[in-house]
Amino acid sequence: MSPASARLAWLDALRGPAALAVTAHHAGWAFVPAVWAVVDRRIDVGTWGVFVFFLVSGYIIPASLERRGDLRAFWTGRAFRLLPLLLTALALALLLGLAGLFPLGSGLGDRPTPLVALGNLTMTQELLNLPPVIGVTWTLSYEMAFYLISVGLFATGQAHRSAGIAVFLAVLAVPAGLLLPARSINGGADLVAALLGLAVVAAIAVTVLGHGRARTAAAVAGGLLGLALVILGSRAGTWQGVIILAAMFAGTAVYRAEQGTISWRAAGLAALAVLACGIPAKDDPGWAPALVLAFAVFALALALRRRAFPRPLTRLGVISFSLYLLHPLLLHLLPNPVLYYLVLIPLCLVTYHVIEAPAQRLGRRPAGRRVAARP
Repeated sequence: MSPASARLAWLDALRGPAALAVTAHHAGWAFVPAVWAVVDRRIDVGTWGVFVFFLVSGYIIPASLERRGDLRAFWTGRAFRLLPLLLTALALALLLGLAGLFPLGSGLGDRPTPLVALGNLTMTQELLNLPPVIGVTWTLSYEMAFYLISVGLFATGQAHRSAGIAVFLAVLAVPAGLLLPARSINGGADLVAALLGLAVVAAIAVTVLGHGRARTAAAVAGGLLGLALVILGSRAGTWQGVIILAAMFAGTAVYRAEQGTISWRAAGLAALAVLACGIPAKDDPGWAPALVLAFAVFALALALRRRAFPRPLTRLGVISFSLYLLHPLLLHLLPNPVLYYLVLIPLCLVTYHVIEAPAQRLGRRPAGRRVAARP
């Protein structure tokens, strides 16, 4: 294990249980719904898992962006990190759906196919009110919005303000959620969805290919667009959507505190603000415990970050993206939870080594060549 990998092992130790929590949430409703209903009323395990992911993304994405120091390298790395496995999962889902073995997202046939493809391939379908091919990809839309905003902040030299941004978003979520309780982008707005989806593509393309002021302007426009999509397009309503963004910036604030850019007190106050404004965001008894536990587990792992973590735990974290994307495909193919996990984990080990790892290595090559060419 490299020094960098060892230093970030605590993040993999978080990703693994978070991914398993999401798989268990869906497996519980598929295999033992009566039992899982009792669990879900006490703590929404799936919500716990995705909020751990959001906190981890908030920590690691700005670190990755600043380590590369190049917007083109950042977007290239993200594309090679996410798209190969996403394309594979979408293709498998469509094939299984056509064979009647997997329930595709409802409404796929009601919207223009190119528009649905645009939404799912740009990972913005959740915020454009477009049907997903795989339901769990809704979280990737918030990840994409966070990428856009982070890139805009980096391009303008404002990335260090993460704690203040987390507090601002948390406080904004409450009145915005009360004023906009439902998404403003309706399910029939094909032209609006197409224009917004293409605007995301254009903002990324100009940020990657442009130079100087054009690149900065595109990065800022992309960031504003990402924020607007969360405010106007969150399926669960603006309150929850903006709280998700605030949670990611709380994760960034922790990274800033660890780097010495801000104080630990500021990072802690940002996390408390997100919790205070986020707990009442959903009228569900399992929501608040899940949110609090996600922040608590993240804080515990952070406190233990200099210790060694069990290798099986960190390995689960390494394959967590495969676990997250592929587990819905197996739910309707396997008859019981034991067989489900006996197939799921080996399958994800294979997809990681065959698809994810080679693609990540390929995505790092262009950046490496550019760095080597500099005097």
